[in-house]
Amino acid sequence: MNNREDVQFTSGGVTCRAWFYEGTPGAPVVVLGHGLGGVRTMRLDAFAERFAAEGYSCLVFDYRHFGDSDGEPRQLLDIDRQLQDWAAAIAYARTRGSGRVVLWGTSFGGGHVIVAAARDGDIAAVVSQCPFTDGLASALATNPLVAAKVTLRALGDRVRGTIGRTPRMIPLAGPPGSTALMSTPDALDGYLALLPEAGTFRNEVFARVGLDIPLRRPGRHASKVACPILFSVCETDSVAPAKATLRHAARAPRGEVRLYPEGHFAIYVGEAFERVVADQIEFLLRCAPVRN
Repeated sequence: MNNREDVQFTSGGVTCRAWFYEGTPGAPVVVLGHGLGGVRTMRLDAFAERFAAEGYSCLVFDYRHFGDSDGEPRQLLDIDRQLQDWAAAIAYARTRGSGRVVLWGTSFGGGHVIVAAARDGDIAAVVSQCPFTDGLASALATNPLVAAKVTLRALGDRVRGTIGRTPRMIPLAGPPGSTALMSTPDALDGYLALLPEAGTFRNEVFARVGLDIPLRRPGRHASKVACPILFSVCETDSVAPAKATLRHAARAPRGEVRLYPEGHFAIYVGEAFERVVADQIEFLLRCAPVRN
């Protein structure tokens, strides 16, 4: 496992837990974070191990309220808190290497890294994989009836939170037509395919986030990302529409795009994973080399 150790850092007074892969002395630290409700055991180790084999150090973390990190209540998906977690992870990464930091985020995390890099201003490079870049575009791609049901449940949860009642939960992924944040034909099977054989995972979050997602457009920050940024885009992405992502990517001053003829969940496994990770390694070696 390339000298992987368990580490932790603090975000908002709460402990976030992570894996740290020790790379070549002086190498950049690649910080990896997952997507919508995802945790590090859902194939992030596969990417980190490949980067570590090239000499990079890697920090793979769980957001507050999820996975092995602390934070109550559990399964609270708060976008602003997750962006704070990215800032805290970056700060910790800078204490563990040369000071050069690379961001790698996938799906929802692919949007987070665009915002985090724009805000930080001193990131070496970014990989934004099948990124959520435009909440409006994702909402418009959703079955209208499903979107209405998700909104109603989210409103109910927001009201219950205001008056101190127990939350209303919503599945992260569900079958087509179900009331879930992702209910495209490939969503449930694709999401479950990322789970390890051992371990526990809760396919639900506080429903209130359904009100926030359509309003978020992290792709608009791409124009403010000064460092090289690679967009790994799935052409048939049913969750994060490729057209919107390409529109935002075109505004990144040092943006690069790699297109893959797969859906949103396919590039984590199998032959598609091999192609994607090879392209990402090529980008990293060229734009944020192991030896500066």
